[in-house]
Amino acid sequence: MARYPIFVKRDLDGFFGLAIDNLVQMLMIISLCGVFCGMSGANAYLVTGCIMPGVAVSLLIGNIFYALQAHWVARREGRSDVTALPYGINTPSVLVYVFFVMMPTYQRTGNAQLAWQMGLIACFGSGLIEFSGAFIAERIRRNTPRAALLSTLAGIAITFISMMFALQIWQRPLVAMAPLAIVLLIFFARSRFPLGLPGGLVALAVGTGLAWLLPMIGITTDVPMDAQAVREAWAGKDRYLPQWAGGAIWAALTQDPKQILVLLSVIIPMGLFNVIGSLQNIESAEAGGDVFATGPSLAVNGLGSLAAALFGSCFPTTIYIGHPGWKALGARAGYSTLNGLFMTAICLTGTVTLISKAVPLEAGIAIVLWIGVVITAQAFQTSPVRHAPAAAIGLFPAIAAWGATLVTGAFVEANRNPINYSLRSVPVAGWPASADLGSLPSEPPGLAPATTSRAVVAKTQPATTQPRLSPDTEPQRPVAATMQDLLESSHSLLGRGASVNGFLIHGLHILERGYIFTCMIIAAVSAFLIDRRFFAAAGWSLAAAVFTFLGLMHAYQLSGNVVDYWLIGTETMPGAYTYNAYPLVVGYLLMAGVFIAMGYLDRDKQIPPEDTVEAGRLVEEEGLPAEH
Repeated sequence: MARYPIFVKRDLDGFFGLAIDNLVQMLMIISLCGVFCGMSGANAYLVTGCIMPGVAVSLLIGNIFYALQAHWVARREGRSDVTALPYGINTPSVLVYVFFVMMPTYQRTGNAQLAWQMGLIACFGSGLIEFSGAFIAERIRRNTPRAALLSTLAGIAITFISMMFALQIWQRPLVAMAPLAIVLLIFFARSRFPLGLPGGLVALAVGTGLAWLLPMIGITTDVPMDAQAVREAWAGKDRYLPQWAGGAIWAALTQDPKQILVLLSVIIPMGLFNVIGSLQNIESAEAGGDVFATGPSLAVNGLGSLAAALFGSCFPTTIYIGHPGWKALGARAGYSTLNGLFMTAICLTGTVTLISKAVPLEAGIAIVLWIGVVITAQAFQTSPVRHAPAAAIGLFPAIAAWGATLVTGAFVEANRNPINYSLRSVPVAGWPASADLGSLPSEPPGLAPATTSRAVVAKTQPATTQPRLSPDTEPQRPVAATMQDLLESSHSLLGRGASVNGFLIHGLHILERGYIFTCMIIAAVSAFLIDRRFFAAAGWSLAAAVFTFLGLMHAYQLSGNVVDYWLIGTETMPGAYTYNAYPLVVGYLLMAGVFIAMGYLDRDKQIPPEDTVEAGRLVEEEGLPAEH
């Protein structure tokens, strides 16, 4: 039996990459909670003394379990190359819970502690859903084509992970490109450094050295490094032990039960997304050669989120994307253990800020970029060759979701820092041809606020002219300020056809809502059609219709630039633009009908089930042919 060590040298590479990923989430939590939820100044203790210790508990539980799980699998299979599942804070949940649970509570009440308590409830609810999903997830996984599960991860990896970090690397080349070169040498060319130094450590050291040394010789790097900030962060360290938060959760539950029901429209979709995302990552690990039991893996993931809430954190944990990347790095179980211990230490000592001030993220993000590349490649390399088109089509909703994020961010920033453009014609129907910007109404004359009905918002009389930029000498007139303005306007260039550089805003939001489900469903439908399993494709189409009807896919509400889910039976935000997605329900039903009809017409030419879904899992492990 091969010996499975507690720690190998390559665990350092995996640790640096995973630690950087988790550190980014922690810095995001500190920033967002402080700015939007009132957890700064006198209320900063809610982050440092409540949330961060809860994060420490959740990360320690999960990282240690998944490290032990890797040891169990290695012992059972007599292998020494098993890589533990990566684990950490769930990034989408951080953003959604801050902006749709905690911030609205703080804005409504001015009470930062109540905002924290509502965040605890959201995290606890997500943990319950994740834990419950452990009992049915394996059945879903075994009846879903691998291309459908992995193409979703590939879409997320190539956009939200790799693209985001690629932009940062090329934006700050003096610090980030040398570490990128080192990462490419190590993981593409498989080069080795003298003394067997881990490539991740070398990349981090080189990037950090450049960030500190180049400004000393007068070269601007656009990566601010401040020794005084490091000293202040060092002085601010302290000891913060986890505190039981069960009482705070119960108090919030009993204080305002109606408000909890409102939160379900956020908690339920996010909990389901976390289950599906973790399920896909377990499939990704199996595609890479490491088979972990689905039930226990998901159950501990849910327990980690429950522990987070019970000890003060508002943010659920998840099995991370990236197992094939960490495995290719040579990491085993030790990187998970190191990450759990390190994150616990910095959370309990208040040194998260200190590390961020001393080590620039640009020094290590090339590792995470490479992880995204490996995940994207895996979707095509470990699925049957014939399913490659299915994997490709599954990328589209994730790419659209990334585009929607960019557009939304641009509108939010534009409203924060408005610029008045001169227009040669009236850009929004109903605005006066000339007006004093200081006296303009909040809405164009004749444009009624959006209704909260599930009907399509009524359109106003269309304008006959189109906006064009003009010289500054022409009178200034207002442009539509938010995405809601654009979608509610009936201008010939706006309305449902409103676009930015040709990309339809309405279409981006439709694909962005529930994109994890949409990616998986459209890829599964495509894979089953490739195998001529028309009834299976129809079943997935019917599932899409149900999910869309419930509001888990495509339906949305838009208030200004704030996009939210719109679950059936829930109230809308006051004055929000709403889209119920019922046309898409009909569309999916029509798809199912077409597939069922073809299934009856062409029953004799379908590929047997045993040659499709399961073959897709065994194409590498068993050496089965990719084509039938």
